[in-house]
Amino acid sequence: MNICLRRPSAGLAFAIAIAIASSVSSGSHAATPVRDTDPDNDFVIRNVRVFDGMRVLSNTNVLVIDGRIAAVGAKFDAPKDFPAIDGSGKTLLPGLIDAHTHSWGDAQRDALRFGVTAELDMLGDWNRLPAIKSKRESLARTDEADLWSAGAAVTAPDGHGTQYGMKVPTLAADGDAAAFVAARAGEGSDYIKLIVEDFSAHSETRRIPTITAEQAKVAIAAAHKADRLAVVHVSRLRDGKTAIDGGADGLVHMFGEPGDAAFVRAAKKHKAFVIPTLSVLATIARAEEGRKLAEDARLAPWLAGTQADSLKASYGSGEAKPAVLADAIANVRALHAAGVDILAGTDAGNPGTTHGASMHGELELLVRAGLTPSEALAAATSVPARRFRLTDRGRIAPGLRADLLMVDGDPTRDIHATRAIVTVWKNGYAVARAKPQSLAEAPVGEAIPAGSLVDDFEGDAATSAMGMLPAKFGAGWMQTTDQLAGGASVATLKREKGALAVSGEIKTGFAFPWSGAMYFPAAQPMQPADLSARRELVFRARGDGRNYSVMLFSGVQMQSMPSVQPFVAGPEWTEVRIPLSGFNGADLARVRGFAFTAGLPVGTFAFQIDDIELK
Repeated sequence: MNICLRRPSAGLAFAIAIAIASSVSSGSHAATPVRDTDPDNDFVIRNVRVFDGMRVLSNTNVLVIDGRIAAVGAKFDAPKDFPAIDGSGKTLLPGLIDAHTHSWGDAQRDALRFGVTAELDMLGDWNRLPAIKSKRESLARTDEADLWSAGAAVTAPDGHGTQYGMKVPTLAADGDAAAFVAARAGEGSDYIKLIVEDFSAHSETRRIPTITAEQAKVAIAAAHKADRLAVVHVSRLRDGKTAIDGGADGLVHMFGEPGDAAFVRAAKKHKAFVIPTLSVLATIARAEEGRKLAEDARLAPWLAGTQADSLKASYGSGEAKPAVLADAIANVRALHAAGVDILAGTDAGNPGTTHGASMHGELELLVRAGLTPSEALAAATSVPARRFRLTDRGRIAPGLRADLLMVDGDPTRDIHATRAIVTVWKNGYAVARAKPQSLAEAPVGEAIPAGSLVDDFEGDAATSAMGMLPAKFGAGWMQTTDQLAGGASVATLKREKGALAVSGEIKTGFAFPWSGAMYFPAAQPMQPADLSARRELVFRARGDGRNYSVMLFSGVQMQSMPSVQPFVAGPEWTEVRIPLSGFNGADLARVRGFAFTAGLPVGTFAFQIDDIELK
């Protein structure tokens, strides 16, 4: 057990806590403890139903001293001046643990607001590993969930995980997998993530490089030698079998295709765990699970605008694939029935998901997959704590940190009750759950002129004082690149022969590289415009034959992940027509901008656009 004490008085307080715990278990009463110098993380909850991570305790009291759980039981002595919280009709849970996320920006803050007190990042910036370790060892007041991370993944050159433009280490076909894993352990990765993904589960034609079965086996052995868990990203049954047979500790996705008995037997035999990430599979299936969360009255008031937008988003505009989610749920049902450990993880950071709120949807999906509500709660608390060796959390027991979630009702009977959040505690401190501005409270964007023509780029037009090219209405056009987020891509715009010519270069250096032209429909850049009466974006394009994108930014706040529609700029002028409804998750009453951009692969690009209309 890792015990991190913040103040000289904490050691005495913790010793008293252990004495109380011992007296509770023996049925006697301990001497009244002395309150420490910081009272804000000292309290007692009385008459509350407790799900301790494994079992339900009715009408129970829980004592917290100096940010740690001191006692759990029906009777014990506590200082009379300790704040007493009435838990009647409520349930106290360990803080939830999301076992699969991609955490950046406000992710940890968003997670904590919804009772997720720890996240396990499955691919991230290894440079921040020392900082996140220091933070999670502290018992200080915080408004963010704690974070563990795989850092860089074991992936092939140009394989999955390299497409974000950020320069990452890769394992070549003739590379030394053991040395590669040793380097990741040296960087401080909490566990080692392998990526076995050729994209065949998602496309009949497109394939990407991936590591070999032998490399995976060597990497798993190297992870174990470095005392790290080895977890594997897979999308196909065959790859899941290979990973399990190669000694993987767990799979961090469930494949959306039918499993078989041999796979279930292998997972059970090898004592592997599975993090199904049903939330993101629901997005792939276009099952609208994220949208349902965004519309839940218990969750919606606490969603930031960007979170609500993300929950309503999806991957592209393809057809629904209900079999993907149905097969994944059936596979989880079979694994669970066989006794394989199931861990709750959302893959938050992807379309259709968001940090914190998506965990409540994942719990519902796990119940749909055959777990009882209590088993689903264990999958989000004690089970990930046990499997990922998080020794100071995941349960409500003496000595563990007071990362707690109290809800109205009984989620061990109705899993939806986790959404009725009363209080979240982190390190024993009550979290101030400030409500972001809700979509209903936010004003719609400014009205735009009745005409549909945005720009035909005819005639000369001087740039504005802000360096923008004017349009028929709105703030106009300006270049946009990933330099805004620390990237290195470049772009140049100019009116040329009655069209807007856009050229530049995509360079590595940012996770999501982009470069191109941005149009702002409101009078001021980045302010919202109301396009709810418009139905279609129409324009002509020509260029070098590359694939390009139109990115629509919208919402109460500027989205961190825009809605995207592709187009091709070939050698001849071609009309492009995109229904605004095709921009999944877009808030058309608050459109902040359209970006016409190049992305990966790296290299130079050039295209022209003309006769742009919002009809």
